[in-house]
Amino acid sequence: MAVELFANAIHNHTDHVDTLLASTPSQRFYPQALVPDKHPPPLESVYGSKLLINTTSAEKKSLRPAATMCGRDDDCYLTRDEVKYLFICFGVVAVVVLLAVLLAAFVYLRHVTITVEDASLTRFDLLTSPVTGIAYNLSLTLKVRNPNWAMSMKNVEPFVAAYRFDGQQFDRVQIAATGDKHPAGATRVYHLTSSSQGAFVSLGSAGEQEYKKESKTGTFDVEVALTRKVSYTARYTKCKIEAVCPLKLQLVKPDSTTVVFQKVKCKLQKAEKNC
Repeated sequence: MAVELFANAIHNHTDHVDTLLASTPSQRFYPQALVPDKHPPPLESVYGSKLLINTTSAEKKSLRPAATMCGRDDDCYLTRDEVKYLFICFGVVAVVVLLAVLLAAFVYLRHVTITVEDASLTRFDLLTSPVTGIAYNLSLTLKVRNPNWAMSMKNVEPFVAAYRFDGQQFDRVQIAATGDKHPAGATRVYHLTSSSQGAFVSLGSAGEQEYKKESKTGTFDVEVALTRKVSYTARYTKCKIEAVCPLKLQLVKPDSTTVVFQKVKCKLQKAEKNC
């Protein structure tokens, strides 16, 4: 009986092995944990995108993203010495720029510009008794510009205008007093109105002949000589400014029409040293 049971068991086991051998791989039975997947997931999705298998160092370097092509990982960062060098370079550039700005602002001095914007002469008579003199009525509009953007001007002496005919001064008027300030980069406009019933003038015979000549045309050559002495911001030197404005003035009678005046640019005299 025992022998018969053993023989049946051997027979059943043999039939099972034959069935497994005869079946296709897809028909064979495997435990669920051992069944191979026909479409396994990519290794990178399982182990990460940086998984490199059997690659050389050159291949690994070529697989890095373009944005991080720095050689070794630590090559993407500046060393302490490199950062220090950059700070030194920036400091040197900043100092050079600062010196250039200060040089342009306080060392290089630009001269003022002066123009006569308008002028009117309503009387210009030569008097010969008791002494030679000129009776006149003259109005002027002066425009003075300070082109220095960082330096203001301050009068250390009065700003005056001297009126001349045929090279001889016949009157002198003050435009601005001592201590008057002219801001940096600003333009000042001065309106002058002066007159005299007989300002003394030393013309001589040549000057009297010139007056008679010009009085026939009604146009007189009058020269305005400007003088002022100023100090500039952050500068020790006091500078004298002299300019000459040659005017050709048409005598205007009270009942006549207004004469159009052509603007005149005054000529600056040669400046003193360091001015």
